[in-house]
Amino acid sequence: MLSGKRILLIIGGGIAAYKALELIRLVQKAGGSVVPVLTRAGSQFVTPLSVGALAGAKVYQDLFDLTDEAEMGHIQLSRAADLVVVAPATADLLAKMAGGRADDLASTLLLATDKRTLVAPAMNVRMWDHPATRRNLAALRGDGVLVVGPDEGEMACGEFGPGRMAEPPAIVAAIGAALGPGDGSGPLAGRHVLVTSGPTHEPIDPVRYIANRSSGAQGAAIGAALRDLGARVTFVTGPAAVPAPSGVTVVAVETAAEMAAAVAAALPADAAVMAAAVADWRVANAAGEKLKKGAAGIGPALEFAENPDILAQLSQSAQRPRLVVGFAAETTDVVAHATAKRARKGCDWIVANDVSPGTGIMGGAENAVTLITGAGAETWPRMGKDAVARQLALRIADALAG
Repeated sequence: MLSGKRILLIIGGGIAAYKALELIRLVQKAGGSVVPVLTRAGSQFVTPLSVGALAGAKVYQDLFDLTDEAEMGHIQLSRAADLVVVAPATADLLAKMAGGRADDLASTLLLATDKRTLVAPAMNVRMWDHPATRRNLAALRGDGVLVVGPDEGEMACGEFGPGRMAEPPAIVAAIGAALGPGDGSGPLAGRHVLVTSGPTHEPIDPVRYIANRSSGAQGAAIGAALRDLGARVTFVTGPAAVPAPSGVTVVAVETAAEMAAAVAAALPADAAVMAAAVADWRVANAAGEKLKKGAAGIGPALEFAENPDILAQLSQSAQRPRLVVGFAAETTDVVAHATAKRARKGCDWIVANDVSPGTGIMGGAENAVTLITGAGAETWPRMGKDAVARQLALRIADALAG
């Protein structure tokens, strides 16, 4: 999978650094090579000798090493790899990346590289949940940095929750997806996949609208994952909070009616993933001018009309894709409601998730989904939305290959 690929691996300072040793072995097993960079903090957990012995390569540590600069300067080192991987990516490293700091070799390489970067976060659950880390991660995603994990589980400190670094096999899979085709190859090469994403905005008047809390992050991750497997992706998106993935055909819409028209225009397609959070209702009597307050603060009377059911229409279309995947955001009885929705809409799969208050799913960086198919319900562990997207994209590739 990684034949001939060169990975610049930056090992941060955390107990998860020991997993970097297994990661090196798996990258090599997949045909790739590793150029290791060990931070000062990372060297407190794994030694340069063990890293270098497994990588079969020199371990770089110091920004101001005259010999290293003479043999391969940090600028050349940052650009000689096919992909830069940070594992573990500590809260400190993520903060440096988000802030554009370059005060050691690792952060300087990250700022100087012209290659894609993949990070595998690892930290205490409180650090992961801290608003500063969330802001930093959102900024990095916006800059195009790829993220794998973290997983949820017991920490070395004894606490439990999200923050464990993704396991090495998952990171290798993410590396393969990041390096992915881009050349017309891959399991979805020659396939056209339609993806909808983001919320819709239904106008009340020229300055107000009805919307929902969807950020579009999961849909964007799915579009990128399908692209990385070689698909030609048409990405129909409402006004999302996250940017659309690069390398796809983007169709920007605002309302559900506009999205329905864009979906119909994008057909035929081999598969469709309807991840958008489409408003069920629109304001039938939307005003052409800004509405003013009424007497005694009485608000305007809004009349509602039902929006087109895009998923049901697509499932019943004469140009129905071979595989139609819907989404169900539920707050109670998730599996039961999603199973009923699959039957009612006529789609093949439903990706169901619990978006009730306190889950942090709607608008967050992670997701916990259950895949509903004709064979039943399959619950996936909570993971980053990028990881959910990759797993779903691989399942779609398998289904279309069958």
